[in-house]
Amino acid sequence: MVGNDIVDLAEARYASNWQRPRFLNKLFTESEQRYIQDAKNPFQMVWRLWSMKEASYKLYTQQYPRRFYDPKGFECTFQNNSGTVKFKGFQSYVETKETSNYIISEARLHIQKWSSKVVKFKTVDQQDQSEELKTRLLNYVGSAYQLQKSELDIPTLNNGKEQFHISLTHHGCYGAFAIG
Repeated sequence: MVGNDIVDLAEARYASNWQRPRFLNKLFTESEQRYIQDAKNPFQMVWRLWSMKEASYKLYTQQYPRRFYDPKGFECTFQNNSGTVKFKGFQSYVETKETSNYIISEARLHIQKWSSKVVKFKTVDQQDQSEELKTRLLNYVGSAYQLQKSELDIPTLNNGKEQFHISLTHHGCYGAFAIG
């Protein structure tokens, strides 16, 4: 199982005002808000923590299929590029990569090798981006596999014999897929 999330930093600068009143209180715990306050770049820290939470939420919903909204319930801790996210009795191990263009996090139940493949989109249309990401994934794994989604839109790859958990993400001009 795997979860991932990407944040296009240019899109985040344009579309979100993370400094507005109560934004941080709604999404982040007190310890996470200290990470943000103490960071050299608070903007990037906000989106790093958010991508860790989102990646872990996607992993959680693969294990416990249901949709809900509780970002503050997913609490992040980290050192360098590695971290953990806890939610009730659940824990994920998260690796984060930051570039000048995006932040991407990948969550797993156990520490494992990074597998997310990043895609820079040719279009800004979200539907076209979604289709491009799926096409890139299927080109990567080969024609024997089909992409399927559960009733809750949780994606898997299936070749008739095996089923693999995957995670898809896109934001702004970037997307990524990871295979469990």
